[in-house]
Amino acid sequence: MQVSARGAAVDASLLAEYTVGMLRFFPSIVLAAALPLLAGCPSKDSARKDEPPPPPPPPASAGLTPGACTGGGGEVKDKVSEGFFPRAAGGFCLDPNGETKTYGENAKHPKEEVCTTLFDGECEIYIRYKLARVVALRYVDGAGKGATVDVILSSYADVPGAYGMFTKRVIADSDPAEESAPKPFAAGGAAVLGTGRAYVWRGQYVVELQYNNEQESPEQLTKSSGAVLPVLAKEIGAKLPGGLDKPASAKALPVDGLVSAQAIEFLAKEPLGLKGIGAAAVGFYKETDKRFRLVAIANQDADQARDAMKSLAKRPEALPVSGVGDEATLVVIKQGAMKVEYLFGRKGPLVGGVGDDDYAAAQHLSKDEKIAKLKAWLARSGAVDGGSGGAPSSSAPSK
Repeated sequence: MQVSARGAAVDASLLAEYTVGMLRFFPSIVLAAALPLLAGCPSKDSARKDEPPPPPPPPASAGLTPGACTGGGGEVKDKVSEGFFPRAAGGFCLDPNGETKTYGENAKHPKEEVCTTLFDGECEIYIRYKLARVVALRYVDGAGKGATVDVILSSYADVPGAYGMFTKRVIADSDPAEESAPKPFAAGGAAVLGTGRAYVWRGQYVVELQYNNEQESPEQLTKSSGAVLPVLAKEIGAKLPGGLDKPASAKALPVDGLVSAQAIEFLAKEPLGLKGIGAAAVGFYKETDKRFRLVAIANQDADQARDAMKSLAKRPEALPVSGVGDEATLVVIKQGAMKVEYLFGRKGPLVGGVGDDDYAAAQHLSKDEKIAKLKAWLARSGAVDGGSGGAPSSSAPSK
């Protein structure tokens, strides 16, 4: 494109007028911005002939290089977990130039170091669930379209710790009934898919997968991640060791009526702020226009369940309720700025509770409805070994 001398002169004149006007109103700003530019523009005569050339650009990421997976992908350089990850799946492969980072037991780095390099700001959550070991690695797009998937595999001291961490990620202190909540899919023992992110649980392991692509719009990213993350998650979930059974308290919750198949939070310590009742699973339910929660505490025996009920009965606001299971108590629990009413009852080794869902703006259950639901649940055969008989009914069970 050619520019005439007159055009250039006009442009220079306009620029000069604009600069003068800016100096009139914002002199300090304009001068501050102009001085570095003037200082950085040496003349041809002042340029040093022996000045070294600029450094070469950094090498392109493997995710931006077509054919990155031609050789089958990289390798997991960790003897403990090398068999847990496929080299390639869904058009992605382990980054051929990537690094396998390990923390904790039998790892390259101490567990404490993961707090500053990987879990900045969230480390205490993982530690709370008895974190034992962490592996971090990356998959890249074999088509070279700029996509990568970061994978974090965390292992825990026991199954309840791992499952609890998984449910913490799923619920994330928000309403699991929201449209934006992660959606369940089949992988490992349980799995959910969110926007650009997926989680898998199996045994003592939790897998977190994060899809990244700076070249895609949010809509494109949602679509692309929704295609590849479930594939990778299923492959990894199938390779992980460990059982598929949830902790007993989670299995004791009824399945029917949950707002989502994974709308369960497992709380290993002081669930709902209640002391002396052991670990509990909380399920989020909906029936017509009403929302409520069920709490399951599966104890080893009836004596342990009685001790849990004694702890509940000692609360200052507790009121005994007759005719529900072997024994029952009505308590009020403070959740944030709200006070939520829960009815707890025992049947053998199982302690169950039904209460209002403070996430929901929907109608809550009346006291009589809570009594009816808890009676039906506790009376149902098989409640402790899985609760497959469905959600508790509003009416008393037939004899």
